[in-house]
Amino acid sequence: MYNRRHKTTHMKKTLTLLLVLSTAFCFAQTDSTATLPDVDLKDMNGNDINISEYGTNGKITIISFWATWCKPCIKELKNVNALLEEWQEEYDVELVAVSVDDSRNSVKVKPMVNALNWDFDILMDPNGDLQRAMNVANPPVTFLIDQKGNIVYTHTGYVEGDEYDLEDHIKELSEH
Repeated sequence: MYNRRHKTTHMKKTLTLLLVLSTAFCFAQTDSTATLPDVDLKDMNGNDINISEYGTNGKITIISFWATWCKPCIKELKNVNALLEEWQEEYDVELVAVSVDDSRNSVKVKPMVNALNWDFDILMDPNGDLQRAMNVANPPVTFLIDQKGNIVYTHTGYVEGDEYDLEDHIKELSEH
């Protein structure tokens, strides 16, 4: 009895260690070389935009996945927008908000953006193509792209003040 229990415990520990190591390896792989995928989206006027173009313009890029029904998403974008002009001057940053509203809700995007006076790029992902390509489960999810097009930081969720953590990462990139 002792021998079987000992083997089971040993097997569980070994499997747990393998899971932890393989997870760490996967994260190390994706974080070190991840770039924006080659996915076409539409802007609010129906023009085609390839998201990968944002990684080739030499700017620091913030990509924020959001939805009209997501209160934390809207709060995050309002707070980032309040700092955006300063960030643009100081760090040469651009903000791209990707709406994950489905085709039924996507008609609400433009009126909301206009009402909030958001003056940054808004892209539409009604079929979830980019959302799937970037492994975004639920908004808000924010990605920070360096000047060479590498994804260097990812943050899921939003709590008041997260924008200052984002600014710390932006500041770090601008010093390189």
